[in-house]
Amino acid sequence: MAEAALSALAVYSARPTVRVAGREDSRLTELVLALEMCESEGGLSSLELRLSNVASLPDAGAELAFEDESIVRLGSPLAIYGGDEKAPQEIFSGLVTGLEAEFPEKAPPELVLLAEDGLQQARRSRRTAVHRDLSLAALARQTASALGLTPKITGFADSLGTWVQLNESDLSFLRRLLLRHDGDVQVVGNELHVAPRSDVRRGEVELALHSQLREVRIVADLAHQVTKATVTGWDAAQGRRVRAESRGSRPGPGAGRRGDQILKDTLGEREEHVGELAVATQEEAQALADAAFDRRLRRFVRVEGTAEGNPALRVGTWVKLQGISRRFDNTCYVTSTCHRWDVTGGYATDFEAECAWLGEA
Repeated sequence: MAEAALSALAVYSARPTVRVAGREDSRLTELVLALEMCESEGGLSSLELRLSNVASLPDAGAELAFEDESIVRLGSPLAIYGGDEKAPQEIFSGLVTGLEAEFPEKAPPELVLLAEDGLQQARRSRRTAVHRDLSLAALARQTASALGLTPKITGFADSLGTWVQLNESDLSFLRRLLLRHDGDVQVVGNELHVAPRSDVRRGEVELALHSQLREVRIVADLAHQVTKATVTGWDAAQGRRVRAESRGSRPGPGAGRRGDQILKDTLGEREEHVGELAVATQEEAQALADAAFDRRLRRFVRVEGTAEGNPALRVGTWVKLQGISRRFDNTCYVTSTCHRWDVTGGYATDFEAECAWLGEA
């Protein structure tokens, strides 16, 4: 796979396109000064859109551009499209939840729009509820229905038994259970995506150093690696102790030498026991052991990079790094991104990624 061109044109404009309630507004798009859209595992993307709040009038006068709220206001549906402005791709969709007005002494006034994606409604209030015979798939469908989103769910159909949501928001409760079972949740357009982390693959992007990859920092660290994870609990229904262990189930993309293998060969065996979680069945114990081991293993190699602005670079994307070195050229999983644009620096994407593998020296 070669590094894909970001546009069919050799020179193109990457000014973001702004749509309010599904419609592009020329004044809003033209007065954008900067934007920053950040997303991470667990969902809830946030946007900060900075606008010049001065608009010229036909009679050579000027006015505050957005003061009458006819274009945008609190609660307005807002979508941002990035990349080549002749073929833009959506990078954010949500609601305006905050306004910030700035009136500096020696510069024109500015207006900052603060927005969050569709998961914002799931974090706004806490409640207590008992969920009987609960499955993660059913919980995700229930959450999607409450948010007006279309559920896109992979796996998680098995019952987890009875769970108590104690003074938690729906988002916090969903995240807590997904973390136990190594799953992730994201809003994509008007869909709520819930899947095991190993099944998430939001496309593939190749980045070459000194080309679309502007700069990168990579750390391969044995400090938190283990060679085995164990979980124990008590099955009250069967009246017996349960125990599970894991040496890795789904390490994610990449190739080479795994972190646990290097740890064993250099510093020796190290075991992690997960003792803080209540476990009721053998199946649950195995799932928790696999999740605990895989989370550590995947973080063996951690990447922080900045690339040319690319709307395809999102949480869950598999990014193939090239042109760095034999040890660090590998395929990683993107865990967070920040898409930013301003009138002086243009469009760039900061990202963090992780990989369980270190290439051959």
